[in-house]
Amino acid sequence: MNKYADIKEDTAHLQVCEPIADYCRATHVQTQQHLPFFESVDAKGTNGNEIKVVELFAGVGGFRLGLERASERYKTIWSNQWEPSTKKQDASIIYCKRFGSEGHSNVDIATVPTDAIPQHDLMVGGFPCQDYSVATTLKHSGGIEGKKGVLWWQIYRIIAESHEKPKYLFFENVDRLLKSPASQRGRDFALILASLSDLGYVVEWRVINAAEYGMPQRRRRTYILAYRTNTAVAHSIKDAEEWLFLKGTIATAFPVSHKEKAEVSTFKICGTLDEISANFNTDKMKVVFENAGIMINRQVTTAATVARYEGEHLLLGQLILPENKVPDTFFIPKEDLPKWKYLKGGKHEIRVSADGYEYKYSEGSMAFPDALDKPSRTIITGEGGSGPSRFKHVIQTASGRYRRLTPVELERLNMFPDRHTEGASDSRRAFLMGNALVTGIVEKIGMALLHNIDATE
Repeated sequence: MNKYADIKEDTAHLQVCEPIADYCRATHVQTQQHLPFFESVDAKGTNGNEIKVVELFAGVGGFRLGLERASERYKTIWSNQWEPSTKKQDASIIYCKRFGSEGHSNVDIATVPTDAIPQHDLMVGGFPCQDYSVATTLKHSGGIEGKKGVLWWQIYRIIAESHEKPKYLFFENVDRLLKSPASQRGRDFALILASLSDLGYVVEWRVINAAEYGMPQRRRRTYILAYRTNTAVAHSIKDAEEWLFLKGTIATAFPVSHKEKAEVSTFKICGTLDEISANFNTDKMKVVFENAGIMINRQVTTAATVARYEGEHLLLGQLILPENKVPDTFFIPKEDLPKWKYLKGGKHEIRVSADGYEYKYSEGSMAFPDALDKPSRTIITGEGGSGPSRFKHVIQTASGRYRRLTPVELERLNMFPDRHTEGASDSRRAFLMGNALVTGIVEKIGMALLHNIDATE
């Protein structure tokens, strides 16, 4: 029995502030104008077949929110969220409270047998960062106690063992995934691409900075889409470069141009997964995978691109709460301001290590306070708590006082509904948003994916 079965769905109070709602409405209009499919079928309508979704590493439901905003045809039928480092499963509790507990799993994914996961069309998830090397792959994927690592290989296991592999995959990870580890630049991503190819998928990817497409946070993340090779979408890919820049799902949702003087490069990922793990880029080329690319049958086509966007931009100042609605605990006492300014400022000083060794320490300055007329910096998991910090956001109010951002404001920067994470502590809510994604990215890719599915089938 699900231990959260007594939690009732409670979403009636959730709201999205008007600037975000306006942006999302404009997104749908723009997509309708560019995709012929939506000229006759409402993007949010129920025409056509449902897309059954399984959400892994679900967090508080960012993928689900984005896809369900894109279309009611996306139906999440099963989800899994487990946080190994905490006794209280805040994210899972919030997920159940917002979406209901039916079909939700709150156990270590490594303990979930594949046949317990229902057949589905689309698998999504923001899998945690880790070491992807084959030294800790399928054979050892359940054996590292207390670590998040090797979770990619749980995705691999589930797909490989599925009676019918999902038609589509949609994943999110940090932008440095394309360059890790430092000793073998690109090895981790090469392993992911090769393993997906071996499982029978065509894969495209893009590093997207949400703010470059009008969204309120400068958050760069790698988005990966894969199509099973026997799907109509995969069969429709006739030219890799054309798909990358013009016809692809991600290119449709987030248009790009060639970066000036950049060339398209192609290469094949060769060898077994063990050989890739041991030998990929041992000559330490600086760049192997650019910020956009596609892989077909292990043949990679990749290029450096720049965003092409002319719409409205959401700014931090548009999303903040009125000063009289902010609890006093978020305002910084005057006596603490020097500590904040020191941490945010540039430094060139002599420090002493724990063993008595003197060394020169340098770091650049950060904006203090954060600009209200720009998208925000990236939210981090350590955003919560009242203690001074170099990386937490600080804004100056109309009265001249300085304050931290509230949980609702952090939710808005990821384009979540207001109070979506309500029920957890303020510091935990900040942590959850630091781990979350910008749901507007998922929404737009979800719309474009539906177009490509319906245009090809």
